Amino acid sequence: MSYIVALDQGTTSSRAIVFDREARVVASSQEEFAQQYPEPGWVEHNPEEIWRCQRDVLAEAIAGIDRKEIRALGITNQRETTVVWDRKTGEPIANAIVWQDRRTADICDRLTTDGHRQTFASKTGLVIDAYFSGTKIKWLLDHVSGARDAAHRGDLAFGTIDCWLIWKLTCGARHATDVSNASRTLMWNIHEQAWDDELLELLGVPRSMLPEVVDSIGEAGRIAPGLPAEGVPICGIAGDQQAALAGQLCWEPGLAKNTYGTGCFMLMNTGPDARPSSNKLLTTAAWRRNDRMTYALEGSVFIGGALIQWLRDGLGIIEHASDSGKLAETVPDSAGVVVVPAFVGLGAPHWDPHARGTILGLTRGTTSAHLCRAALEAIACSVTDLARAMEADAAHPFRELRVDGGAAASNTLMQIQADLLQIPVVRPLNVETTALGAAFLAGIGAGIWGSLDELSTCWYEDTRFEPIMSASDAATIIGRWANAVERAKGWAEQA
Repeated sequence: MSYIVALDQGTTSSRAIVFDREARVVASSQEEFAQQYPEPGWVEHNPEEIWRCQRDVLAEAIAGIDRKEIRALGITNQRETTVVWDRKTGEPIANAIVWQDRRTADICDRLTTDGHRQTFASKTGLVIDAYFSGTKIKWLLDHVSGARDAAHRGDLAFGTIDCWLIWKLTCGARHATDVSNASRTLMWNIHEQAWDDELLELLGVPRSMLPEVVDSIGEAGRIAPGLPAEGVPICGIAGDQQAALAGQLCWEPGLAKNTYGTGCFMLMNTGPDARPSSNKLLTTAAWRRNDRMTYALEGSVFIGGALIQWLRDGLGIIEHASDSGKLAETVPDSAGVVVVPAFVGLGAPHWDPHARGTILGLTRGTTSAHLCRAALEAIACSVTDLARAMEADAAHPFRELRVDGGAAASNTLMQIQADLLQIPVVRPLNVETTALGAAFLAGIGAGIWGSLDELSTCWYEDTRFEPIMSASDAATIIGRWANAVERAKGWAEQA
């Protein structure tokens, strides 16, 4: 037997999944970890807790499997989340600043006001936004005592979560990230495929902090002795959304997917062309193999499945995330209620870090069911915004949308999505295609699969949702959503 292990380090939990050569799940383990909100708009994780739970779920997932049968390990991760640690001790200098965190919005505003928007856009394919890693590093260096001096001495290392895990898995032998994660930092030139000195100077980040950038497919190190799966090569690395693109077999230009995770992320493969967007989408690296780059267009919504978690944990109107669809189906519509989940600002295609969460249309007749349905509609409307922008950039409409991620398990949400897009929404048998994509990349890197064509038999359609709502009713919901979004914009700035 040949097994591939995928580490899926997400925003709210760490998982390890063991796949066989037919991409079937053999074993898995998952553990949630703490979310920290020290101030409004701030989101932090403890990097050591992330490492501990990722190590523990790896050990549990491979228990009972012969180490000699594990051919490769792949890593996929929450992107942009920023860790800075001491090279000598391996200890983080502070909590990780999570991709959702908005504390650097003012830094971004200054960079934009100073006229650097086009410089960053042309080199990185990104907008200047607190979402990305570069301003998070600057904030840590400016606010952690002694950090900037230590960085200039070469004592500090930066990494996104994949890089942090590689450092820990190799006991510090490798300080490396892949192109997909590097392209999310605001510091990596996607055309030259190198860290950019001009951008580093603008952000005040010493080059000595930065990791080596490697291919997404190919050996990037081996797990150190004494750790679970010791000696296994790390042969695949990709940020979670690029991994999901691979897991949905979107290997050819023009193919697209949307992931419903903590946020919602739509990517379209654009092949060897780094296609600029005219509709406020991002141009990003998808993956690189044998030094050959594949690019993608991306639209990012910051709050997707996290909205359902808020219904459960914040409001307490559902006990389990899966209850959201059941409750929403008890009413025919949202009765005019609109939720804009801009808890940490708005991502694509609006890009407003000062927007905040808004609920409009409340009456004395509003119930928890209406609010729940409005929340599901909000997720679907956010994705519809992305789809329309991507269709405009690609100059052709989608025929269907492939979907994945935890919230894609909701039949109610997927039906609403099909209704609003007015096209079929296709859900695969395995909706956790992020981990599957990491396994595909690692398996190719280890030679388990010799070609991309071999993977075509490893993807299975589960459910196809056809639109049943009229186009006019869908347009009414989308129009009401657009109106509410405009009211949510700039709220924190006005306050």
